[in-house]
Order: sequence, then C-alpha cells, then structure tokens
Amino acid sequence: MNNSVIDLIIRIKNGYLSKKETVISPYSKFRENVLKKLLELKFIKNYQVKGDKIKEITIELSYKDGVPALTDVKIYSKPGRRYYVSYRQLKPVLGGYGASILSTSKGILTNKEAYKLKVGGELLFNIW
Repeated sequence: MNNSVIDLIIRIKNGYLSKKETVISPYSKFRENVLKKLLELKFIKNYQVKGDKIKEITIELSYKDGVPALTDVKIYSKPGRRYYVSYRQLKPVLGGYGASILSTSKGILTNKEAYKLKVGGELLFNIW
C-alpha cells in the first residue's frame, strides 16, 4: 500500500468492526510513532513489535463493556492530495471527545499538542 498510515488506521478500524482482540500490521517507524500516540489517547490497549528481519506489529484493541474505543475515522491526507494545516486552523474533534493526528516537524502530535506548541503540519486523520 502506498500510504502506510491509511493502511494502519483502516486495519485498526476494521478490527474493531469485526470485534477482534488483536490486529497485525507490517512494521515501520512512522506506524510505530502513530501507535504511540493512539496508545497515549487510549484508542488501543497495547502493541508489540515482533520479528528480526521482517518485523510486524501486533496491536491489542481496547473495549470497554463490549463497546469499541474507536468509533470512526476521517482520513484527510491521501497519496494524491496532501492536506496541510496551520495551528490556527485546528478545531476540536466532536467537542473534545476525539483527536486530530498531525505529522509535524516536532513529530506526530495531536491537535491540542500542536496548538500549544504553535506548530502546523500535515493533517493525517481525525479519530473518535
């Protein structure tokens, strides 16, 4: 797949829709950084990197009383159209219940962190 973040997020979303406990994804440092942010936001329970030469990530999905932690995702940046925003353009997602994930010069940040640091970047997706 061309864009690894889109692939990762769709795998996680499909895992939640099919009520799976774990999802497996190919490894990259960028995917791992996005997963660290999702773990921080409690959209996933945990993840593990396995393998020597060909690495893969096993992601544990988080449920609370049978309800998935992730409801939906809105993807903005795609391979044919990159979506860049200033920190002034960042708005709360679902009144603060969700988060925007950005790729910035300071690394992978949420909309709140990017606003505090006054840094913009590529808006990858909104998650709630």
